[in-house]
Amino acid sequence: MATTKKVGICGSGIMGSGLAEVAAKAGYDVVVRSRSKATAEAMLASIEKGLDKQVQREKISAEDKAAVLSRLSATDAVADLKDCDLVIESVVEDLAVKKALFAELDAAVKPGALLATNTSTLPVVEMAMATSRPDRVCGIHFFNPATAMPLVEVVNPITASEETIAQANEFVAKCGKTGVQVKDRAGFIVNALLFPYLNNAIRIWETGTASMEDIDAAMKGGCNFPMGPFALLDLVGLDTSLSILEALHAEFADPSYAPVPTLRRLVAAGKLGRKSGEGFYSY
Repeated sequence: MATTKKVGICGSGIMGSGLAEVAAKAGYDVVVRSRSKATAEAMLASIEKGLDKQVQREKISAEDKAAVLSRLSATDAVADLKDCDLVIESVVEDLAVKKALFAELDAAVKPGALLATNTSTLPVVEMAMATSRPDRVCGIHFFNPATAMPLVEVVNPITASEETIAQANEFVAKCGKTGVQVKDRAGFIVNALLFPYLNNAIRIWETGTASMEDIDAAMKGGCNFPMGPFALLDLVGLDTSLSILEALHAEFADPSYAPVPTLRRLVAAGKLGRKSGEGFYSY
C-alpha cells in the first residue's frame, strides 16, 4: 500500500483551513493551494492565530505550535502539489467546478497519488471519471469544524481500488479521527439522515406551529441535541444546506429532500447564516 507523507489541500475556506491544521498536527507536510497566494497565506495566518490561542489555553505547547507551522506552506499553483501523496479538495459544492479541478489535479500531481474529495453529498464517481486514475479517487468527508469533529466518512465509489480505500483509512486514523465506510450515494450517511430533519424543521416553522427559538429549544431539551435545527443550518451555511438538499432530491426524488421555499429565498437574499452575519438568526 502506498504511504502518505505529503498532503495537498485545495481550498482555503473554513473546511480547507481545518483540514490543513488536522493534517499538519498529525505529522504530515501540508501544501495549501488557493486561487490566490494572498488567500492561501491569509489562511495560514488564521491557523497560526488559532494555534496561538491553543498555546494560551495550554492545549498545546509553543514547541507544538512551531512544529505544526513548519509543516505548512501556501501556494496559488496547482503544479506545487505535484509531489503530494494525497490531495484533498475542499472547494465550492459545485460538481462542474470539482470535475474541472480533478482534471487539473490529475495532470499536475504525480502518477499513483491519491486524489480525494471532501464533498458532503456530490457523486464521487463523476469526479473520478474526470481523471485518468479513477481507481485512485475516493471521498474523505470531514465535518465542520474539522479540528473538533471526530467523524470522517470514507466514501467508496465503484471505481476505487481496495488500496485506495485502505490508504484513505490509514490517513484518517493517523489524523485521530473515526472513519466510517460508506458507498457513493448522495448524502452518504450523515447528511442523508440529517437534512430531511432540518428541512422539516423549516416546514414546521412555516406553518406557524412553533417559533424557531422554541423548535431549537425542543430539539435540544427533548432529544439532547447540542444545538437546534435552525442554529445548525446557520452554522452549516444556508447555501451549503440548499446544495445538499438539491443533490439529495435530484438523486432520490423523495419529497422530504425538496428544499423548502424559505431556504431558497434566504440564499437568494445573501442571508447564508453565520458566515454572512444573518441567516435564520442574526449574528
